[in-house]
Amino acid sequence: MARYDNSWYEPGGGKLKRLLWYFVNAMLLKSHLNPVNGLKVWLLRRFGAKIGQGVVVKPGVSVKYPWMLDIGDYTWIGEDVWIDNLAKVSIGSNCCISQGAMLLCGNHNFKKTTFDLIVKPIIIEDGAWIGAKTTVCPGVTVKSHSVLCVGSVANNDLQPFGVYKGIFAERISTRNISN
Repeated sequence: MARYDNSWYEPGGGKLKRLLWYFVNAMLLKSHLNPVNGLKVWLLRRFGAKIGQGVVVKPGVSVKYPWMLDIGDYTWIGEDVWIDNLAKVSIGSNCCISQGAMLLCGNHNFKKTTFDLIVKPIIIEDGAWIGAKTTVCPGVTVKSHSVLCVGSVANNDLQPFGVYKGIFAERISTRNISN
């Protein structure tokens, strides 16, 4: 770790804004003592998140950098979701990000002694469902209406209307939606 250097990485926002967000996130967003959805959405917007109408942000959610977050209309972000957005995270409309899910935009190159930081965006398209206690890895696109089942890890793109399960997630069926 003596040779580790991520000085090239700049998440934006400026040092003061990042420091202020750190405390706002810890006290008002991540806290289970704040059940007020409107306040959480308002704070995320004030810090630069683009959030559509009807979005629900449950208690315990943690967002690394709100200025790198876009959420469409009528999307639900469940309890204890961790959006570790070292790069841009785009979540479409009518999505469900279930309890304890992790959206991880960063990793390290463990093959190098310098342990270089790797950051890639995550895209979750309209109608997708990210199950409880799942992980979406850097650079993954979860395509329209696909499902990542409970406890699974997506390290590759999920195709439209696919149902994926496992570590690492494999397609197990097709999602059929009816009224």
